[in-house]
Amino acid sequence: MLPGAGVLSQFGHTTTSALDGLGRFSLFAINAIRIAIVDPMSWLRWSHIGPPLYSVGAASVLVVAITGAFIGMILALEGYDQFAALGQEQQMGGVINAAVTKQIGPVLAAVMLAGRVGGSLAAELGSMRVTEQLDAMRAMAADPVRTLVVPRVVACVVMTPLLTIYSDFVGSLGAWIIVTAYHGVTNTDYWHYTAQFVSYWDPLTGVLKSIAFGLAIGLISCYKGFHCAGGASGVGRAATESFVASFLVIIMINLVLAQFIGDLQGWLDPTSMKNLLS
Repeated sequence: MLPGAGVLSQFGHTTTSALDGLGRFSLFAINAIRIAIVDPMSWLRWSHIGPPLYSVGAASVLVVAITGAFIGMILALEGYDQFAALGQEQQMGGVINAAVTKQIGPVLAAVMLAGRVGGSLAAELGSMRVTEQLDAMRAMAADPVRTLVVPRVVACVVMTPLLTIYSDFVGSLGAWIIVTAYHGVTNTDYWHYTAQFVSYWDPLTGVLKSIAFGLAIGLISCYKGFHCAGGASGVGRAATESFVASFLVIIMINLVLAQFIGDLQGWLDPTSMKNLLS
């Protein structure tokens, strides 16, 4: 055997497996999106869409609220010394709220959902996979993608932006409490500079990102659950892989959309005020 042949063989096997997985995921995602668009009546039933909406949205309100509030308060606590050193502490509200609505709020809300909801979806569908319930549905001429996947993906797409808006609101309130009650900045200054720094593009950017995040979380989680194997250990592995993959994709989507939406903002509204986070 040639020197290094084993390493090349392993690299080729890994690359082939990765491309095979990407191809299967692409077909899975295209099929789910096609059903959601072409045949909405198959999932627009409360018995199908109601439980996922509750588990993704209402059941995540508390954890998203706690995360958003504490992130806003931490930014206010950590940033005060730097702003005070420049004599600009009265502008903290504008900078913090711009950061929360445009970047931190959407990403953190999506990451929390990827951990809480994504892992749950992967485990739920993975359990159905290893107990052959999905095969039983196919044997009865029922499409599990249409019945199980599409409602969950739609719920993630619908509820992630709503939870992002809620997270932004709570984060802004958390920062307001610390900046005004602890650091002594006036309410007038806090909200005045917030209005100056935060344009309508900032929360809109966060909402657009969160739609893409929700779609990624739903598709990845359901795919991992649908293709898990190995019994109970396989279900746990699918839940873990779902969170890791969702987190990485969220970060990559955030990078791409940050540049794309920034360029779109400059093209559609060239006169819009650019803050330091644009």
